[in-house]
Amino acid sequence: MIKLLVVDHHPIIRKGLELLFITSPNVQIVGTLDHGEAIFDFLRKNTVDIIICEIDLPKLNGITALRRLNKEFPQIKVIMFSAQPEEVYAINTIKAGASGYLCKTANIVTLKEAILKVHSGGVYLSNDLAQRLALGKRVTRGGSFYKKLSTREIEVLKLISLGRKNKEIAKELDINEKTVSTYKARLMKKLNVNNIVDLINRAKLLEL
Repeated sequence: MIKLLVVDHHPIIRKGLELLFITSPNVQIVGTLDHGEAIFDFLRKNTVDIIICEIDLPKLNGITALRRLNKEFPQIKVIMFSAQPEEVYAINTIKAGASGYLCKTANIVTLKEAILKVHSGGVYLSNDLAQRLALGKRVTRGGSFYKKLSTREIEVLKLISLGRKNKEIAKELDINEKTVSTYKARLMKKLNVNNIVDLINRAKLLEL
């Protein structure tokens, strides 16, 4: 039996997945959580094989939680399950240690396939993205724009798009404020903007 933990700030997603797997012969949902910080307390008390995790989580975002999970619970596999654009986030979350990336537009069959593949040791990406990667095609939208960014820079940019201040970003990513300022400067250079307002607007393109 695959023990599954669902982490998502939308109650309807958590309840929907619970109902989906309630009669499953090989997948059991052992818990549902609504913010990133709660993951670690739960894992210290419960056995989990796979975590289905949203990127946009309160208190601790999904990518930062993923990095910490890789250090503290490396045996647990993580599938990022998000409405965020696959072109921007899938490869970066895989690089950060995820075992799969699944869009929330995916159907039930695809979700189950992803869980089984990851549990067996594979990495799950959509067929479309996997084919483009195999052919060496560009996987970012809007030119080569986001292709230039590291996983950590994508993470900082995401928090900027959520309106986080330097102090809040530093706390969430466990880095100092000076480092946050350095990342912002790099982002402005790489994304060809000259001020923080334009950087925030550019960051918001991630939501489109």
